[in-house]
Amino acid sequence: MNCFRPLIAAATLLAAAFVADACDECGGRGKAVWAALELLPKASQLNPDAPIVEYTLEIAENVISPGGQPVRALTINGSMPGPVLRFREGDVARIRVRNRLTAEETSTHWHGLLVPNLEDGVPYLTTPPIGPGETRTFEFLLKHSGTYWYHSHTGLQEQRGVHGAIVIEPKVDAPTRSDLPHIDREEVVVLSDWTNESVSDVMRTLLRGSDWYAVRKGTAQSLLGAFRAGHVADYLKREKARLPPMDVSDVAYDAFLANGRPRQQIPARPGETVRLRIVNSGASTYFYLSSAAGPLTIVAADGRDVFPIRQHRLLIGMAETYDLLVTVPAGAPAAWEVRATAQDGSGHASVFLGEGQENLAPMPAPLTPYDMDGALAAVLDQLDETGELSDTEALAKENPRPLPPYARLKSTSPTTLPTGAPVRKITLKLTGDMIRYLWSIDGRPIDEQSTVPVTRGEILRVVLVNNTMMHHPMHLHGHFFRLLIPDAVDPDSAPLKHTVDVPPMSRRTIEFYANEDRDWLFHCHLLYHMKAGMAHVVSYPAGEELRAAAISTPDSPASSSGSPSPTTAPAYRPALGEHAMPHTFAWLDASIQSHLSSGLGTIQRGRDNLNLQWKAGWEKVGHREHEIDATASRYFNTRWTAFAGYRLTNILDGPDTVIAGATYRLPYLVDCTATLQSNGDARLTLGKMFQLTSRVSLTARAEYDTAMKFSWSSTLSSTVSKRVSLVTTVDSDYGVGAGLGFRF
Repeated sequence: MNCFRPLIAAATLLAAAFVADACDECGGRGKAVWAALELLPKASQLNPDAPIVEYTLEIAENVISPGGQPVRALTINGSMPGPVLRFREGDVARIRVRNRLTAEETSTHWHGLLVPNLEDGVPYLTTPPIGPGETRTFEFLLKHSGTYWYHSHTGLQEQRGVHGAIVIEPKVDAPTRSDLPHIDREEVVVLSDWTNESVSDVMRTLLRGSDWYAVRKGTAQSLLGAFRAGHVADYLKREKARLPPMDVSDVAYDAFLANGRPRQQIPARPGETVRLRIVNSGASTYFYLSSAAGPLTIVAADGRDVFPIRQHRLLIGMAETYDLLVTVPAGAPAAWEVRATAQDGSGHASVFLGEGQENLAPMPAPLTPYDMDGALAAVLDQLDETGELSDTEALAKENPRPLPPYARLKSTSPTTLPTGAPVRKITLKLTGDMIRYLWSIDGRPIDEQSTVPVTRGEILRVVLVNNTMMHHPMHLHGHFFRLLIPDAVDPDSAPLKHTVDVPPMSRRTIEFYANEDRDWLFHCHLLYHMKAGMAHVVSYPAGEELRAAAISTPDSPASSSGSPSPTTAPAYRPALGEHAMPHTFAWLDASIQSHLSSGLGTIQRGRDNLNLQWKAGWEKVGHREHEIDATASRYFNTRWTAFAGYRLTNILDGPDTVIAGATYRLPYLVDCTATLQSNGDARLTLGKMFQLTSRVSLTARAEYDTAMKFSWSSTLSSTVSKRVSLVTTVDSDYGVGAGLGFRF
């Protein structure tokens, strides 16, 4: 029967070509290809002697209280996180995912596992979405051991609770690692961040450029804060460079969790060595790990074994996994904390090993947000490390706020790629605008530029250049890549990873052997950055996935394929679904005061806005006048925005006119707006917001109009809550007044 499988597959896929072509005009190509691929032999058929390990995961909505108040969240089998899925290398995983949601699609991505493209779980790109009430069965051969995880790739469901851990034990006959001590027990620890807010409201808050989350966390920068910290010059230098304040986390969270709880107790006796399999499933939080029992011993990174190294503090990015050894000190029974502290210092989750008197883990050094030069110098110092230091030397020199210890990670087996394969080098720039909250690669979000072309059989060396002031954990689906460290002691043992932290204003170099097919997502695993556009697709040429399978085998350790295929194939175009559609959000920022009302209502989608801006005076102050601008605007980059629309006004009996213009961001974050009217009048406006304290700001405006000459205003605003401010305005036309500002 095995000899007929290639012919069966060929016939199936050739039929898919005709069906896909027939359905192309009606948008059915993706469904046709998926349907055809589903008919191919499954992993259990291709590996009939492999044990089958089955799980059922039910995704549903439940009321839980991880952040201290009951909220409706998503759970897997009734819990958050979902159950730990345990396998052994060589097993066939058969996992049924049931969508119990009434009105939402869902999906499941097996993060870090080499699986067939159809099983990767990215809706519309690799795998059909799972509709309400539907069930999909995933099936794949487990080709490598280690600590991994799974999560939804639909919307913001990962933040809402759809995630869990995967543990794959080595083959029974695999050699035991001689470089490790005896391990008495092991525990899985899934770290996460939790907000009681609606995730769509979180995204809306970020998109409208609000600094509320920084205010709430106490990390908002201000002139007074810079003065107190002795960094006024740094503050002004940053604004002169037109950069927003440096931030390490976008969102203020209500809780940080370990296995769904802020605090967890793990049984352990004095003298025992515990293996902690750590998964960072946070949506937008890096964690510093530290232990009261002494330095942490790292023995695996992203599921792959590395020679043991020790760290006082370990920075783990979103989607990374580390296996750590912690030895409980001898003596009387006690509880020893392993603490996961949010990178911005806004909270932590705790795991206590043992019971008795509690010994607390040391905290990382506090964040110094104003010292931009110091922060970047620390980044550059650590990126220049060669990994030659011994454990003792490295511990002594460890930075108070270290980067991940990539320079010291060394694979326990060679990771060299095939000799003779052509090597191609590309550079990808990680770009974005924190104020606009538009994130991209090479200045273009995924809806504008989706693919990174790759040819099967080549080695692609990618230089990731981070031009922003935030960390980005970049994840490649369907492949492991080698992390190349400059001047590494042993480049042949470069660590294999699936996710890499790229620090602010720095670069990382990765390389991988292109031995897959079809399309694989490559994206920032800071969830809100991905949803705002920071993603591309590593795309093999059309049909390559089908031709290549003819020369691959199910036993190939570096390939996730394993299905035979013909020498011809249907044309294939990426179908990105929601991953390539900019999200549409609307908000309102306005004030009602004793003498006037002003505000801006916006509907934003990607680079485009529909805006309604107004200013109206009350009759009781002698100025019953109004000016209303309805415009469409286009954001080009961090400096330029153009707009056009219509102006309704009764100021000085002025006519209603068509308007067009542009806004340019000057040094010191001054916005300069030039407007032309269809009646020949023109206007030039300068505006600047001064953040006096973390909650008090002063917005100044100066304006020259060819019809109305010069006017000005200044507004003092004090933030009371996320939605309300106290405001007072002095206006050259309307006088002095006060009232409330509100945001929705």
